[in-house]
Amino acid sequence: MSAFDADLGRAALDADYGAQATVGPARFAAIMADYRAATDAALARLAPAEHVHDPQSGERLDLWGADPEGAPRPAVMFIHGGYWRMLARGDSGFMAPMLAERGIATVVPDYSLSPAVTLAEIVRQVRASFAWLWTNAPRLNIDRKRIVVTGNSAGGHLVGMLMADGWRTQAGLPRDAIAGAMPISGLYDLGPLSRCFPQDWLSLSQGDVAALSPLANLPARPPKTIVVRAGFEPAGFVRQSDAFAAALGQTVRVIEGRNHFDVILDLADAESEMARLLLSLVGPGRG
Repeated sequence: MSAFDADLGRAALDADYGAQATVGPARFAAIMADYRAATDAALARLAPAEHVHDPQSGERLDLWGADPEGAPRPAVMFIHGGYWRMLARGDSGFMAPMLAERGIATVVPDYSLSPAVTLAEIVRQVRASFAWLWTNAPRLNIDRKRIVVTGNSAGGHLVGMLMADGWRTQAGLPRDAIAGAMPISGLYDLGPLSRCFPQDWLSLSQGDVAALSPLANLPARPPKTIVVRAGFEPAGFVRQSDAFAAALGQTVRVIEGRNHFDVILDLADAESEMARLLLSLVGPGRG
């Protein structure tokens, strides 16, 4: 059994992991609408290519800002949040124009949602999306040595599971296939979630908690990583981000003035701290 937050009862855990309650229903709905509106605005500027990344599930990804004619471009893969049960790639492409202007492609995969599939299946699909991108990078004109992964909330957890050892070798990828990682406001130990309201749709066993918690599956040689969270987060997310950063030998980067949900919208603004952190992992793009 996970020891993380083991001293807390159900009521305390429900409060500490209830992110929506920290902003209220109206603000939450408005931010979700902002995701879609900002992605629609990106669509008005760029035309992403759609690809099936996982034949087993039929899930697809959007590839934004690739240049088939120029030099291979670095890429950022963004994995959306939503507690593994909501949102999609259609809500999640808002950073693509900012990155494209700097010669960086953006990749936004979909994954099947809980409770229709297990969390283990979601992890498999996201790993399949990265493996597809790395394997097909030459024909997409992507620099496979410069693929950075980022994601928020549940997506931050999935970034952590991409970082974990073992699966890349099984997929025929090198251990250093991930050039950099920026998990944002993520969940890195699933023990508390198995004891509070997300268990209603996740149905986690203790074996799942051990196998699917990034803190229990830290890589021996992690990629360059920046762990980020918003300044205004539920207490459980603060503890989780702090613990994951400490396990990697660093201090979490806190984006003040932002909450658990609106912090990722800063990725569309090249002058924001969020965007600067991400760009520092990617390095200079290709024109």
